[in-house]
Amino acid sequence: MTTKTIASLAAVSVVAALSINAWESKPKVLTPKLSQRSVQIIRVAGLPFKDLNKNGKLDLYEDWRKSPKDRAANLLQQMTLEEKVGLMMHGTAPSGGQAGMGGRYDLAQAAKLIRDAKVNTFITRLSGDANHLAAENNKLQEIAEGERLGIPLTISTDPRNQFRFTMGAGVAAGDFSKWPGPLGLAAIRDSSLTRKFADIARQEYMAVGIREALSPQADLATEPRWSRIDGTFGEDAELAKQMVEAYVEGFQRGKSGLNPGSVLTVVKHWVGYGAQKNGFDSHNAYGRFALFPSGSLDYHILPFTGAFAAKVAAVMPTYSILEGAKVDGKPLEQVGAGFNAQLLSLLRRSYGFDGVILSDWAITNDCSEICISGFPAGLKPDFSQVGMPWGVEKLSKQERFAKAVNAGVDQIGGTEDSSILLVALRSHKVSQERVDEAALRILTEKFQQGLFEDPYVDSANAVNVVASEKFQAESLNAQRRSFVLLENKNSLLPLHGAGKRVFLYQVDPRVASQYGFTVADNLEQADLALLRVAAPFETLHPNYMFGSMQHEGSLDFIDGNPEYEVITRAISKVPTIVTVYLDRPAILSRFNSRVGALLANFGVSDRALLDVITGKAKPEGHLPFELPSSMQEVEAQSSELPHDTQHPLYRLGFGLTY
Repeated sequence: MTTKTIASLAAVSVVAALSINAWESKPKVLTPKLSQRSVQIIRVAGLPFKDLNKNGKLDLYEDWRKSPKDRAANLLQQMTLEEKVGLMMHGTAPSGGQAGMGGRYDLAQAAKLIRDAKVNTFITRLSGDANHLAAENNKLQEIAEGERLGIPLTISTDPRNQFRFTMGAGVAAGDFSKWPGPLGLAAIRDSSLTRKFADIARQEYMAVGIREALSPQADLATEPRWSRIDGTFGEDAELAKQMVEAYVEGFQRGKSGLNPGSVLTVVKHWVGYGAQKNGFDSHNAYGRFALFPSGSLDYHILPFTGAFAAKVAAVMPTYSILEGAKVDGKPLEQVGAGFNAQLLSLLRRSYGFDGVILSDWAITNDCSEICISGFPAGLKPDFSQVGMPWGVEKLSKQERFAKAVNAGVDQIGGTEDSSILLVALRSHKVSQERVDEAALRILTEKFQQGLFEDPYVDSANAVNVVASEKFQAESLNAQRRSFVLLENKNSLLPLHGAGKRVFLYQVDPRVASQYGFTVADNLEQADLALLRVAAPFETLHPNYMFGSMQHEGSLDFIDGNPEYEVITRAISKVPTIVTVYLDRPAILSRFNSRVGALLANFGVSDRALLDVITGKAKPEGHLPFELPSSMQEVEAQSSELPHDTQHPLYRLGFGLTY
């Protein structure tokens, strides 16, 4: 190698090092992308900077050559108390539709929240095409840019890339690529695929201006009846840890913390949410307790350590009150985790977490009598009287804000009312130091993401990123791989030979015909049946806001269940293939031995289903939780322990293939 060649390689190495360190505290050579709508660009030493506070000179916080922490500290010095407490609210971006689900933002209301309440972080509930979402989010950023200090917004979302969504836990996928849910990723047991999913979702989020993911769930599905199992990675703590770590790494673009390509992730729900008493969910007053008779939280903490290893940016505490749990040998105060100083200090002290602690939604709201006892018959449940202040119901709103912040919460989810915290601060219920600490964390993360330089997105290009052909192909392949084959009598699958007459239930006839099947109108005309069903549930508490939406109660297919009736008729007539969507661990013992083939799925398209049953792809999944054999065994198991029914029908990890 010549001296000239060595010199050239050294020069390339220097440029690469400068590029890698472009967002560190060392002097900069590379200029980051700057985008703005109203503020001016000023030049210093020939370099461009945004004049965010409109004073005609370069302030330290506007200087992209400085470190995020130094910039955040400088900005904090310029902020009023009102602006600091406004940072600590995580509101809902207002829209013209019911419950925030409309197609456009209410810009007048948004401007009021940004300008008057100083709110700077919003969850978006909008769905629709990518171009539209990007344009709407740009409008919000333009309002924020025009404010006194030009602090950009952080726009967050619940998961968007899944087939099933529930208000308050997810958003309809719309144009976004559709993947199997976290249970499906856990069934595949490939952390590199989970990382790839998260990286693709990251690119889609960023394309429309979303920079915070209110996910992943590190909760463990140890209580089979719990209604939020479909958002978890199952009941095995070590597997969940691996999946959570890969998920955070994909969304945050690496394992070294936030950077300008990151979507900030919020791991949730710290801790023990999966051990819900009787499986009832703590969105509801009747489900506010999780049970830990052993006192130990260690098993439920383990998945969170994967998030910490990937330097997750934020943690969300659970709503639940943990009955029987202990920290450092001491019983926990019987309040929700968002108010629990023992649980939140454990995060900082034992796990070195220094990111933002974001409360779950509405923990400072009042829970009225009908919130506690249920809405009267004839009155449709609505959000106006819903709150989750478990264990602190008798405190005033101001006292709840103070207790949460003093316990360690940096940002309150689901509220824009910064005035309450401001009063608590001025009346010395919360210290100036505690508010500054929280505000500094929030600002630092915005700087780390590069939001101060480039908060806008290219709305015209968003459609080219979101659900691109490549992303669609990746998500379809994951759907195929996630199927768990439970039964395959006489090697019925894969099906061979076109022209079979098939009776369909909840499968698109147009898709089936594309695979060479003739669709039969009834079972008498069919050669076989292909049925899509879902895990059973009951609506035990229809008079509660969330009880009316969540899947509760029995996991058993019983007489009278419409889908069980279809299965029973089909298997009496023809060979029958059944796929069951498992948002909870259904009990399949009434028909598993009588069907020709049985597949579990966790969110798949008809195309993925037909690909697998015709052999174009093979099922690769393994159960991420055990499937119990009876409700009696479910009722006898412990909510806090994994895979502990006496005689499971299918064990954790079971899965056939062909």
